Amino acid sequence: QVQLVESGGGLVQAGGSLRLSCAASGRTFSGYTMNWFRQAPGKEREFVAAISWSGGTTYYTNSVKGRFTISKDNAKNTVYLQMNSLKPEDTAVYYCAATRDVGMLRVWVSAMDYWGQGTQVTVSS
Repeated sequence: QVQLVESGGGLVQAGGSLRLSCAASGRTFSGYTMNWFRQAPGKEREFVAAISWSGGTTYYTNSVKGRFTISKDNAKNTVYLQMNSLKPEDTAVYYCAATRDVGMLRVWVSAMDYWGQGTQVTVSS
């Protein structure tokens, strides 16, 4: 059974940092792009960051560029999202997702093949 399990969420003050982890199990994700999405209350789920299987290519939504860093450890089957300089507008449930690499970057919700259960991030002002 394929599982993506997120951890590392919590409550932090504005300007603070958190590191999210996504542990994958149940299959190898060789050839998959790993992604982070987030969903704030009353809003649609939105793309945050992506990393290729090799880790050589990363992509970020504009609002987090320069503040968030996505990385991965293939030996541990784990993806990370380091979040610095957090803002109240970063408050959301953060989801890890995997999509099969088809030669082009796909950052929309329907393109994801697997999802985690989410972890809450709350940034207080």
